[in-house]
Amino acid sequence: MKQASRLHDEAVIELLREDPQFAAAYLSTALAESEQPGGREALLSALRQVAEAQGIASVAQRAGIPRESMYRILSSRGNPRLETLLAVIAALGLRLDMRSAETA
Repeated sequence: MKQASRLHDEAVIELLREDPQFAAAYLSTALAESEQPGGREALLSALRQVAEAQGIASVAQRAGIPRESMYRILSSRGNPRLETLLAVIAALGLRLDMRSAETA
């Protein structure tokens, strides 16, 4: 990983740690873009960054998921079940919100 990329990731995680509203907006954007090519992987990556900001082990415990499984679930090749995804979102202190695609 390049130094600039690492610094960017660290800055994003710091913002996610400090501002729950930023974390919610960050994930909302990732969710909105999840229908685009590569969007699923981007959503999982965004979820992982928010989980890292809160502490993966802590989020995994709150979600009732083994820590090692969290890493696999939120990897670019992860394919979490809906039940697992909802548990992670709830453990992050967030909720999934739906709206009409016509109003987006």
